[in-house]
Amino acid sequence: MRIIPKNRKKASGRSGSGSKGGSTSRFAIVRRYAGRLPILGALSLSAKGSGAAAASAASAANFTRRNSLDSAKSSGSAGSSGRTSERRGSLDSQRDPIDDCSGYACGSNHQKYGGRWDIYGAAAAPPKAAFVPSLGEKRSKGAPVRPESRGSDAPSMNRAPSPIAFSAALKRSFGLTTTNMSAAPKRSDAAPPAPATFRGPPMRGFRDALSHSWIRQLSAEDPENLEKSLSKHRSGGGVRGGGHPGRPVYNGHYVRVRPTPLKNPSLVIHSPELAAELGFREGEAATEAFVKYFSGDVDGAFADVDVADAMDEDDAGMRSEKEVETWATPYALSIMGKRYTNNCPYGTGDGYGDGRAISVGEVLVPRSNDEEGSSVEVVSDLEELYPDGAARYELQLKGAGQTPFCRGADGRAVLRSSIREFLASEAMHHLGVSTTRALSLVVSDGNDGDTSARPWYSDGARTRDLPGMDDPRLAQYDEKRRRAIISQLAAQAKSDPDVLVEERCAITARVAPSFVRIGHLDLFARRVEMLRMKGGDEGAEDVKETSQYQELEDMMWHACYREFHGEAYAPFFPKKDAKGAALALMEGAMTKVAQMVANWVRVGFVQGNFNADNCLVGGRTMDYGPFGFLDVYHPLSAKWTGSGEHFGFMNQPQAGYANTAVLVESLLPIVDANGGDVDEVRDEMLEKAQKIFTDAVDEAMRAKMGLVGGPDEMGEEADELWGELEPLLRLARGDWTLFWRQLTYVAMSHSPKKMGKNDSAPDYDAMVKTLLGEGPTNPFYDPLTEENQATLRTWIEKWHKALCKCWDHTSKESKDAATPEETMFRSNPKYVLREWMLVEAYSKADPGKSPGNPFSVPGEYSGVHELFELIKDPYGEGTAEFHEKYYRRAPDESLRAGGTAFMS
Repeated sequence: MRIIPKNRKKASGRSGSGSKGGSTSRFAIVRRYAGRLPILGALSLSAKGSGAAAASAASAANFTRRNSLDSAKSSGSAGSSGRTSERRGSLDSQRDPIDDCSGYACGSNHQKYGGRWDIYGAAAAPPKAAFVPSLGEKRSKGAPVRPESRGSDAPSMNRAPSPIAFSAALKRSFGLTTTNMSAAPKRSDAAPPAPATFRGPPMRGFRDALSHSWIRQLSAEDPENLEKSLSKHRSGGGVRGGGHPGRPVYNGHYVRVRPTPLKNPSLVIHSPELAAELGFREGEAATEAFVKYFSGDVDGAFADVDVADAMDEDDAGMRSEKEVETWATPYALSIMGKRYTNNCPYGTGDGYGDGRAISVGEVLVPRSNDEEGSSVEVVSDLEELYPDGAARYELQLKGAGQTPFCRGADGRAVLRSSIREFLASEAMHHLGVSTTRALSLVVSDGNDGDTSARPWYSDGARTRDLPGMDDPRLAQYDEKRRRAIISQLAAQAKSDPDVLVEERCAITARVAPSFVRIGHLDLFARRVEMLRMKGGDEGAEDVKETSQYQELEDMMWHACYREFHGEAYAPFFPKKDAKGAALALMEGAMTKVAQMVANWVRVGFVQGNFNADNCLVGGRTMDYGPFGFLDVYHPLSAKWTGSGEHFGFMNQPQAGYANTAVLVESLLPIVDANGGDVDEVRDEMLEKAQKIFTDAVDEAMRAKMGLVGGPDEMGEEADELWGELEPLLRLARGDWTLFWRQLTYVAMSHSPKKMGKNDSAPDYDAMVKTLLGEGPTNPFYDPLTEENQATLRTWIEKWHKALCKCWDHTSKESKDAATPEETMFRSNPKYVLREWMLVEAYSKADPGKSPGNPFSVPGEYSGVHELFELIKDPYGEGTAEFHEKYYRRAPDESLRAGGTAFMS
């Protein structure tokens, strides 16, 4: 069957639901799961008033230029269609005149999807070398442990309320002030960074390495639109009064905005590995300048550098004159291929963008074989080294204060969410999943520190009660069907927060080669489409001469420059071949995004809010808000109350495909303006994306089963094996991480390679025993019925025979081929960052106030540092302590607790 209907050429609305030619795929990874459960009236447990974003049930193929905007009248101010801009010979000489706020409400009309749920099928190539870390590459310190050893009870899920300051930052958000607002920073007593051992002022090398390609190549608001926006803000047309900086941004790729520094900043944790990669010297993270900069005081951080430069006359030629630029960016929102503007306070899409994430610089770091890292030296031709001789990194502060895009919010992040973001970013990196990284986490400390009020869950918040097997409303169904109904209800039984708590503010510094989102291109494509709709066919011929088109093309070139320099920029920019670059960008991005979501499935990660604005063109996981790693497997599992079915665990490949469709559609105006056939390009690219996504998830799942390579029919056998296993995991509530890791131990103790040498008969009962582990390492949350035990025994036998067949074929083709157990060991992590682990860590870090005491209880960060050590080696066996504490099923209490089992 086809996974996604392919668009018919010249169809009405430039899309269609039919299939046109081409072979079909055995795997349906991008098809949705619903199961067509009966409607049980009062039994329905869909969350009430969740504020979930509405998701379109239409195929991403129905996403077209003609229905791309919610309303043709939504904006007449994206820029004057009569204005033209000259073509520039180089992006580096462009004009230069003067966050993540993830909560939005787009309705709650989640549409159900019926039909059989499938996942992948066609045979795929063996995993790439960089798919996951190699076997035994890293080992935790301490004694090794046996796979069958027992676990222990996990800590309580109880949380204490945490310690609200809401400060206006109008001037700062408009970039009109650079006042140092923070006191001298402090460091946490828990695992402090190494003391400084370097000479010279701290952060000097960092400033010397600044190279802001976003500012240099792209455009700020023009003066006319800036004055229009400020006029609307002054007249009360902003988000709210009282000096709130929220305002519409009608054109441009960025607005200059300074971060709002935290009061009493204290470093909680940083990543030494990433710091060295960025060129920071050993011990530099321990300095006051470092903590100031990454807590938002980007000007005060360089006071010592400026003083040293003023006093050092002999070194005058080496003084850095580079300015610290900080900015926030606008982008658009699309959910499952449907473009939205009603999330914007102005109903036009001109108010959506980085609401609390502020970029605080790009740096160029010369590539070096020095694994220990070294300080960044001043190189006169550093720009010329990029990309082969130097790496480019962009740094953002999440929770750095209000921007014009904050839509009524305070622009802050709290310590709880910042701990989750820091640890999850680094966990995904070590799991081998493409991701943004986390450099540092700084908290606002002390009783007079910054706090924010956040809706959260009381200790008594739990999932809604579920029906039992003997519920009379289920009497008409057989036992298997009743279990399926209860399983699906359990996956969706969420509720909203029930209390408002004060929590300490914090800032996470996140790092990536770029933060170019599909939503960036989506925004400027919409403005070109709006221009076409207003101007009709006559204006379409002159679209390339408009400022709206120029902003779209500039954004495209910048994405190519940052993410696909060799594939999409260098071959096309010298010739000004925008069409060729756009096509190369489509192909590069779809491959990266497909690899990313396939790895999400492999490690059991649910992003939770995978809109096009949360999807980076470079295919890196970002925006660690309502994410979660699976405990109980269900294809619709998600932590966020607003995830619905569309962002459920096994629907993430479909969401990634839909985001790719948004990217394709956003680049079609460039294809069209440069003589291309948009219908032909759309059809070709979506068909190509369909296969790429299917193959990527297929590759990931076959690696989890150890069935990489093998004869041609191995793809069909893998399909059958997953089709038989999936209902068992779902109905018996299997633990995703434990099941696959225990299956890895089965492959290790009953290796096809060893059995071939010994010519011994397989002991399938022993395999089942190994798989089921002991106590908390048993991968099933519900006791297996006799029928399920028989099903598991049959499945183990069939899987092991396929494993032996695969190894027999692979070993004959290559003497150096990895054994199945090696492939599985590299594909199935032992440790993931489960939510109950995070709850324990952040509850200690921000315990709030004790009864009768107006002062906050000091935070204790040992749990954060312990988890940081754990996630560095997710595939290793770990210490006996880590095994006992963290290799286990989730505690039953955590599967129902608000803020742990689900969150808003």
